[in-house]
Amino acid sequence: MREVVTVQVGGFANFIGSHFWNFQDELLGLAGDPDTESALSNHGLNMDVLYRTGETPEGVLTYTPRLLSVNYRGSLGSMSSYGTLYNQNPELLSPVATWKGDISTQRSQPYERNLFLRSLYEEEQKQSVSIDSKRQANSQDETQDKDIVDCLENGVQYWTDFSKVHYHPQSLYELNGLWADEEKFNNYGMGKDVFAESFQGEEMAERLRFFIEECDHVQGIQYVVDDSGGFSSVAVDFLQNIADEYTNTPVLLYTVRSPDSFMNPRNKKRNISQDLHNSVSFAKLSSFCKLIVPVGLPFLGGSKASMHLRVNDEKPYHCSAVYAAALHSLSLPFRMDLLGPTSSSISNSGALDFNSLLQMLSGDARQNMVAILDATLPAPTIEEPAVESFLSKLQPLTPEISEDMEDVHSVESLVIHGALGPGERRASVSKIQQAIDAAYEQSSFRPRFCHLSAARCPLPIPLPFPSIFSANVGNRGQLLSSPGSNSSSKGSLDVHSIPMAARLRSSSAVLPFLSNRLENLRKFGVQRGALGGELLKNWGFEKEELEDMSESLASMVKALDPYTDVSSDSD
Repeated sequence: MREVVTVQVGGFANFIGSHFWNFQDELLGLAGDPDTESALSNHGLNMDVLYRTGETPEGVLTYTPRLLSVNYRGSLGSMSSYGTLYNQNPELLSPVATWKGDISTQRSQPYERNLFLRSLYEEEQKQSVSIDSKRQANSQDETQDKDIVDCLENGVQYWTDFSKVHYHPQSLYELNGLWADEEKFNNYGMGKDVFAESFQGEEMAERLRFFIEECDHVQGIQYVVDDSGGFSSVAVDFLQNIADEYTNTPVLLYTVRSPDSFMNPRNKKRNISQDLHNSVSFAKLSSFCKLIVPVGLPFLGGSKASMHLRVNDEKPYHCSAVYAAALHSLSLPFRMDLLGPTSSSISNSGALDFNSLLQMLSGDARQNMVAILDATLPAPTIEEPAVESFLSKLQPLTPEISEDMEDVHSVESLVIHGALGPGERRASVSKIQQAIDAAYEQSSFRPRFCHLSAARCPLPIPLPFPSIFSANVGNRGQLLSSPGSNSSSKGSLDVHSIPMAARLRSSSAVLPFLSNRLENLRKFGVQRGALGGELLKNWGFEKEELEDMSESLASMVKALDPYTDVSSDSD
């Protein structure tokens, strides 16, 4: 067994994680189901890579994500920090023995479960029903599902509001004394000492240790952090702890941001603070991982990646679903069953362990440790002679990159699953491989190296998935030529699965992203008389550390473009 442990830090990271684990839960529910599509019921994925088996004190067997989630106090909504399986409640604070005065207790009203969560609870309480009552229940369920979809579209406040997954008591960690207030927790300095306060760092490390030490052979840590504010510095301290304790365990780091985090401040001081945060956050985070993947567009809803989607950028519930779908696709090679020679009957091909992927993308002569994420959902049909256009449909989900740059030294890892062929049938693994080989042969540009992972299993669309598909998307993710008169957005009641393609690439197209961070750090933080010098000092940075970060960013830029001038301007 080669397990993967997942860490989610911050608000938007946990929104993405909620959708990610919903996909996994849906796959578990469909596995072996004779009434579902064979590509979903026999997906050929080893779910033990991401999940752990356990047992409650009452002897009930459990199967929960190997996950540590970190967030604000009060960010779990109606869910207990102990999860829902083990029926534990935090102990009430006992009176202090030395205090002789009056004691008053203040309690806020608990956040009530929404219709979706209530329906999950009621479903689990049902034991056995007669055939007649089942038929009646099915009719009622259809009506209730529509109400649930409407409820989620208009009422999601917390990431737990749409989570259909049971979590282990060690998984959900709320930071003490840090209540949900993004306006005050919007820069690197705000989270600088959170990890060390009140033994919180030790508690987080102990929880991660619980999941790692029970693994037979952990292949890596999938780490997702909302780096738009103070959680980036919390993540840096935690990553440093991980690097010290698990020296040989590779970390794949996704730094994620919602569209609202890109809103430009109205005053110059806030602009400088945001630019410095972006530079410092990236420089520090990248120093503690094998590979860093920036994810999150300023305007996802209006981007090329949303060609067949209707994403409301103001709803994290919408945006996080798109990014979670891409992260799900990229995780498939880590848990594909290792099978024999390729044939039309096998479910997947191109299994890749964690370390091999990271070495492939970050271990070349240029030492590029920043990868670009591209995706297309739903993926177009694979059919001749237009197969070349399949690759052109992959659109970046990484911001601030050059979309027209062709890098002959680029390295790519491409994942395609659930692809449809002629006649809207699932394409076999061998057909996918042949089609992509042909696409690269026909293309005017070819990367130096590309690894392809292919699977027949599409992305399942669970009930709490948002209604973000356009009218031309069919129930199996096919693109309809005649979508009909209904122009409203479609969701899980209309679309049951979609074909997906996602790609990580190491390319010089990421140069604008890196150069912007280097330039801003030097201009506002390193140069003599820099406008942000005092701010960075308040964040706890000395001049020597800032210069080291500047040199680190400069070496990344130089590695991708040896002819660029990145000499220091600090004098």
